[in-house]
Amino acid sequence: MSELKQDDEILYDLADLFRMFADSTRVRVLNELRKREVGVTELANELQMTTSAISHQLRTLKDARLIRARRDGKGIIYSLADDHVRTILDMGMEHLEEGKHS
Repeated sequence: MSELKQDDEILYDLADLFRMFADSTRVRVLNELRKREVGVTELANELQMTTSAISHQLRTLKDARLIRARRDGKGIIYSLADDHVRTILDMGMEHLEEGKHS
């Protein structure tokens, strides 16, 4: 595979990653998980949404490897997948704040 095609594939993957941040509900979920680990019911209550709607978004975010899940007794607790996700969110917020002050 040529260098250009490899770069194109990475750029398409990057576009797919950023597409995950294009949905305000997913960003709200990620922002809550940025603060703490949480279960579906608590997250749904916090965001004033149904558990079904939250579960759908969690599945999408998990498939994109932005969050992870761990079993805790009978429930599942969700958290950000790694510090890269936190950094993306932090940098986005920083960028928005910077724009307000210029």
